[in-house]
Amino acid sequence: MFALNFLSPHNEKLLMNRQKNVTIRLGDIRDTYPENSVVWLTVGKKNSGKRRIYTAIIDKAITKKFSELTTQDLSQQNPDIKTVEELINFFEIIYEKTIHIEDTVTVIYFSEIIKG
Repeated sequence: MFALNFLSPHNEKLLMNRQKNVTIRLGDIRDTYPENSVVWLTVGKKNSGKRRIYTAIIDKAITKKFSELTTQDLSQQNPDIKTVEELINFFEIIYEKTIHIEDTVTVIYFSEIIKG
């Protein structure tokens, strides 16, 4: 099983409240998170312990350029980020590098697996 990890405490709140069902990641990582894969959604900093939030299934993973992201992609990623420029600024902090509007991202849609 794979983990889809989130670094930001803000993402933890969104996940706990079930307000986040999309994550946007830099580069083409569809091979890492193929559709229909079961993953643990976790929260934790790099090189430290992680806390599992819940188990999810990858519904869809598609690549786009930053310039192709929709307002729906952005709002499901983080309702506080309203523009692609804001997302790029956020990513530059997370990835600690310069990001360009034509860089590729993977948009990963996921759904919680509820025990029945």
